Amino acid sequence: MKRTLARWLDSDVGYSFRTSPVAIAAAVIALVCVFCSVFAGWVSPHNPFDLATLELGDARLPPAWSADGSTKYILGTDDQGRDILSAVIYGARISLIVGVVSVVLSVVVGVVLGLLAGFFGGWLDSFLMRVCDVMLSFPPILVALLIAGVGRALFPGAHESLAFGVLIISISLTGWVQYARTVRGSTLVERNKEYVQAARVTGVAPLRIMLRHVLPNVMGPVMVLATIQVATAIITEATLSFLGVGVPPTSPSLGTLISIGNQYLFSGEWWITVFPGLMLVLIALSVNLLGDWLRDALNPRLR
Repeated sequence: MKRTLARWLDSDVGYSFRTSPVAIAAAVIALVCVFCSVFAGWVSPHNPFDLATLELGDARLPPAWSADGSTKYILGTDDQGRDILSAVIYGARISLIVGVVSVVLSVVVGVVLGLLAGFFGGWLDSFLMRVCDVMLSFPPILVALLIAGVGRALFPGAHESLAFGVLIISISLTGWVQYARTVRGSTLVERNKEYVQAARVTGVAPLRIMLRHVLPNVMGPVMVLATIQVATAIITEATLSFLGVGVPPTSPSLGTLISIGNQYLFSGEWWITVFPGLMLVLIALSVNLLGDWLRDALNPRLR
């Protein structure tokens, strides 16, 4: 493990990371957010979704540094007496899970379809690209809103896992298009190069050529796009949850917490919506900055 890390730090990408303060700061912020979200049960001071521990008498308490605040709740409480800090940590975990899983699903579908379209061409390429054109003609948030709303209407009493599945599919339905177009363009270039022609002449099967030769050489742009799309997927999930068609209210994400706090924003309880919003901004900003750095690090013209 140490040897692999040392080898990576000595590479061109590792050197670019070590000499970029913005990338280092973004990586630290992202790692802290991911760590707190994954180990929310140990990091958070309270369990905000345990109804037995909620105290309605502590509802809408301001942050601890305010005059009426309590050191028991550092960032204050919401309308149900839930600790804002703990709710933000647990909510970030839900947002990260939905964002990462939806991006992984989009990458798998988009890479497979883009690889097939670029390598074989012909009617398959034309058909898949026309499907991509149709998908791009609709706003992604509108498609996600439609699918999530239809799914919740068809399964009103469904289990939470099904609700999460519908939300992930609704975000992934438009996300795969960009990966398919990116991989298809790179595959069109790679399939005419000498190493691919040599593999064909020697009788290597097309599937093996795609997986062993073409796929590793088209994954660079996909990695950059996937990194940036994680932040987009998290914001999309927060938007859907804010509109009331996202994750179930019993497992609120950052978008749900912002929606709840928005009802009390103009009555003086600003902390209920501001701190979940800041967490969402930190996650999205850090991931976007990492994506920008990775794009520049993998660009040979900028080395």
